[in-house]
Amino acid sequence: METLTAIFSAINGVVWGPLMLILLLGVGLYLQLGLKLMPIRKLGTGFKLMWQGRDAKPAPGEAKKPEDEGEISPFNALMTALSATIGTGNIAGVATAIALGGPGAVFWMWITALVGMATKFSEAVLAVRFRETDSTGYHVGGPMFYIKNGLGRKWLWLGGAFAFFGAVAAFGIGNTVQSNSVADALDSTFGIAPWMTGVVIMVLAGAVILGGIKRIAKVAGKLVPIMGIAYVVAGLAVLVVNAGQIGEAFSLIFYYAFNPVAAAGGFAGAAVMAAIRFGVARGIFSNEAGLGSAPIAHAAAKTRNPVRQGLIAMLGTFIDTIIVCTITALVILTSTVWIQGEEGASLTALSFDAALPGWGNQIVSLALAVFAFTTILGWSFYGEKCFQFLFGTRSIMLYRVLFVLAIPLGAMAQLGFIWLMADTFNALMAIPNLIALALLSPVVFKVTRAYFSGEEVLPGEDLDHDKS
Repeated sequence: METLTAIFSAINGVVWGPLMLILLLGVGLYLQLGLKLMPIRKLGTGFKLMWQGRDAKPAPGEAKKPEDEGEISPFNALMTALSATIGTGNIAGVATAIALGGPGAVFWMWITALVGMATKFSEAVLAVRFRETDSTGYHVGGPMFYIKNGLGRKWLWLGGAFAFFGAVAAFGIGNTVQSNSVADALDSTFGIAPWMTGVVIMVLAGAVILGGIKRIAKVAGKLVPIMGIAYVVAGLAVLVVNAGQIGEAFSLIFYYAFNPVAAAGGFAGAAVMAAIRFGVARGIFSNEAGLGSAPIAHAAAKTRNPVRQGLIAMLGTFIDTIIVCTITALVILTSTVWIQGEEGASLTALSFDAALPGWGNQIVSLALAVFAFTTILGWSFYGEKCFQFLFGTRSIMLYRVLFVLAIPLGAMAQLGFIWLMADTFNALMAIPNLIALALLSPVVFKVTRAYFSGEEVLPGEDLDHDKS
């Protein structure tokens, strides 16, 4: 085990090192510039389409239209993607970024999100453009399919690599790590035994996961907006209490994005490079732009227009990082707890509790529990589609059962090595996806130009793209 830990530690240091962060930001910036900042300029259009896409069912007595092809509404596709991204990264990830990189890390999280909007837009465009229909009649897509159908058979190995990394990572980042986080939070706050938490989550998650994407999307469409709004409201309540420190918090963010932070209290200090490194890394961990996970959900949306779904998909990054993560960051920075040496979820909990004594810790524990639960639902679908790509449609139920059974094991386990392995495979997912995004960027640019010029390029239409 020590040897395996050493091997994965070395690999992790490379795949989450500076080169990976440069690659993630570089591809995102290239896409953002190639789209002429359209994801930022058309943010309002994205929200308008999101609300229009809440229900994509045909009217009673009306035949199913071609644009209704898919399993879930565009809105529920976004909620399914958000169910996987709004999670521990929004609570523990932001706190870790500030604890290790200082307040300036928040600024670099914002930059990552603005760049990541173009990445997420492009992922969804390609997911819908190159999706397939499996033997059961369901639409399937994601990086493995836009690699296979967009780049051609000679690149099939790259799609297989993504699917393998995704299927493995789902058991870690999207399952055992999440159930362990919930078990730990509920044990420390309410004294609930980890095994009990694990069994309850297994039963609740199993009832949803075994029903497939339609049930997952239905639950996500109800639970994600409720939990997201409730957490933001709780955060705003803290900021009302700490209103006098909000201006200072923003000053700290902008100043220390370009200046080192001196050591103070339990805070060890941080260089500018640390702010950039941890801000970008935790930002990517939170919103998953570039990892290739979210387009798997968007491929199931009831739409034939790739750009419309892309405009909805990019909202995931904005909501996750610009809204939810910013609320967490301001709660932390308007308290004085962050200079006492705390980090992770405990730093967020203490910051909430400082403004709302007796309530703050419970709010964070419950939020962490719900966030982690929905992350399990979203990642179960991601892992399932990766497994299906590798082993066929008949393997789906096997994967679902194994995924559900792993939940209580994660709640009771010591997850040091599992976290390390899952984090490594999570990063490895990004490499095939980023290669595909760069190579298929001409498709994204052409489809987008056609859409905004009044033309519609639908799946199956020729884009003169070389797939040899």
